[in-house]
Amino acid sequence: MAHPKMFDDDDPMLERVRAIALNLPEAAEKISHGRPAFFTKKIFAHYGGTEKLVSGKMVQHPQALLVLLDPMDAEVVLDRPDSFVPMYLGPSGWVGLEITDLDDEEMRELIVDSYRNTASARLIEVLDSHE
Repeated sequence: MAHPKMFDDDDPMLERVRAIALNLPEAAEKISHGRPAFFTKKIFAHYGGTEKLVSGKMVQHPQALLVLLDPMDAEVVLDRPDSFVPMYLGPSGWVGLEITDLDDEEMRELIVDSYRNTASARLIEVLDSHE
């Protein structure tokens, strides 16, 4: 059974994420579990996520960026009040961050860091040659 669509194509926050993510070498977008995901061979960013609280309650974060960061960077991000550990992906090191207060440069840095943690060495070379 397919997951229901959990985003609005016209969401201006999604457009901000797309503009950054799809500008990276060989990046593409697909729908994964009802939400936009950005990938090369592996997913490097998700738009929107769910947090499961200790109480068992599910909290939706429709305008969040989920990224895979180095553990030290993830620890710093998780100290922010607008961050969360996403359900299912959190145990693998992914972190979620509400993006309404992120500027484009901060968002780009998070997306590029996650891209570097998932992309091939060849794609990282291409990225580095364009920066």
